[in-house]
Amino acid sequence: MPVRFAYLGPEGTFTEAALRTIPAAEQGERTPARSVPEALEAVRSGTADAALVPLENSVGGAVPVTLDELITGSPLMITREVLLPVEFVLGARTAAPLAAIRSIAAHPQASAQCRHWLQANVPDAVVVDVLSNAAAAISAATGEYDAAICAPIGVGRNGLTVLAEKIADRAEAVTRFALLTRPGPPAAPTGDDVTSLAVSIRHDQVGALLAVLTELAVRGINLSRIESRPTGEQLGTYVFFLDCTGHVAEPRLGEALQGLRRICAEVRFLGSYPKHRLQPEAPVAAPPGLSDDDFADSADWLERLRSGS
Repeated sequence: MPVRFAYLGPEGTFTEAALRTIPAAEQGERTPARSVPEALEAVRSGTADAALVPLENSVGGAVPVTLDELITGSPLMITREVLLPVEFVLGARTAAPLAAIRSIAAHPQASAQCRHWLQANVPDAVVVDVLSNAAAAISAATGEYDAAICAPIGVGRNGLTVLAEKIADRAEAVTRFALLTRPGPPAAPTGDDVTSLAVSIRHDQVGALLAVLTELAVRGINLSRIESRPTGEQLGTYVFFLDCTGHVAEPRLGEALQGLRRICAEVRFLGSYPKHRLQPEAPVAAPPGLSDDDFADSADWLERLRSGS
């Protein structure tokens, strides 16, 4: 069980809020890092047991630096995902009418997600870019700016007064975080798991990506996410990040991984871990004839043929 956790800092950000939803992290040692590479290097070097970093946002999409880090350097493994609803507030040192606000500190991604609210409620305020949501809260607390767009965790930590709650333009926005450790045996299947892979296809092979997708489709494996990133080696070469329903210990996903190993230039296993659901929801069922029971039955049938029984 990890006891030393690194995370993308500084303190008072959504990443810290997400990390503190993990019981072991709430009781363990938490160290903020200045960047995603720094957080993951702490795990690789052994100064941290695990690191939590953002993976994707439902509004802004994937976090490129995290994806790039997962395909470079020594391998790391995702052992857990955390989904956190993104709720922004407008905070200030003291209570004040919105009409009196003239300057607002905000991280660029935060102000982008609150753009319509800002135009409708504080059209005359100047929004100033800062390095993080935590930095925005601190600058408002010190009086450098009239107010700040920040995470709820930053309000109490900096003694701010909330002028407005839930100011994001999309109330359903969610950020997905990944907890990464050094490679080891995955936890046992739960029946509702995700397997993440980084796949390099042979760019000079016609239909290479289709062949990858076929290995999954013919086994009834649901592909919940696919994302491409350039390798940086030459124009036109990409790594594809795949999230599949299922666990590496399950027969049909195991067969698919064997197939990908045969046809791909490289397959990096990024982990099998429980799916985090914010609301109760049944896992996607395999099509008829492609369930784990169907695969087990066909394997038994083949074994009977081979043994002559």
